[in-house]
Amino acid sequence: MLNLVVLSGRLTQEPELRYTPSGKAVTRLRLAVPRRFKDQNGEWRDETLFIDVTAWGPLAERSADRLGKGSPVLVQGRLRSRSWESDTGQKRTAVEVVAFSIQFLEKAQPEEITAGGEEIVPDEGSPEEEDLPF
Repeated sequence: MLNLVVLSGRLTQEPELRYTPSGKAVTRLRLAVPRRFKDQNGEWRDETLFIDVTAWGPLAERSADRLGKGSPVLVQGRLRSRSWESDTGQKRTAVEVVAFSIQFLEKAQPEEITAGGEEIVPDEGSPEEEDLPF
């Protein structure tokens, strides 16, 4: 089985860097991913998806340091689903991307950062959901 996502878009807000109680860095990014298509009438339509992306460890710290609102990026990662109960008692579910590679697409200096060195291991470095400081 394969759980791999590749997205290209722009950040809709400043990255949010926090630390878990154990001291591990985690950054939440909000990515706008545009899509242009023709509808049934042959008219061009634009659609934008807003995707939450989470980065861990050194990837989280570098992303928070070097990215800002409007930054174009290419994100590679895996999908993860989380569930929780809201303050009003309603069950909520969210699907997000856990990034293991983020490539900065600024025209001046494209740069890629990965979760760790040469090898990319998508399932390592993601603490349990209870450790999320968001």
